[in-house]
Amino acid sequence: MKLHELKPAEGSRKTRNRVGRGIGSGNGKTAGKGHKGQNARSGGGVRPGFEGGQTPLFQRLPKRGFTNINRKDFAIVNLDTLNRFEDGTEVTPELLLETGIVSNVKSGVKILGNGQLEKKLTVKANKFSASAKEAIESAGGTAEVI
Repeated sequence: MKLHELKPAEGSRKTRNRVGRGIGSGNGKTAGKGHKGQNARSGGGVRPGFEGGQTPLFQRLPKRGFTNINRKDFAIVNLDTLNRFEDGTEVTPELLLETGIVSNVKSGVKILGNGQLEKKLTVKANKFSASAKEAIESAGGTAEVI
């Protein structure tokens, strides 16, 4: 078989339907659009969600809640993830980003007390949960708020 002999398998490709090309095509004259009406016009049709003038579903549903524009979103790190560092390491948001523990610092880093910390570390972060701070200090390290 040569490159110029390649062709798709029988029945795998459909021929394009060329509309408005005579009676014999089955889609001549009105080109499958019927007679007159909004959808027969050029540029005709309605936007997504339009229900013929009836109040659309998205408008009938109740509105709930609100979005706080001042919300701060923190990158979360649990204590057990900090065990991968050596004893005496100074753990900063930059170091966490470098090692791939957090992919995006967002508004800062918050350390949560999930898991057990076995290393003595100096942890610098924007926020600490009370249990995380306690665990870091009981392991002999220090928790500093930036």
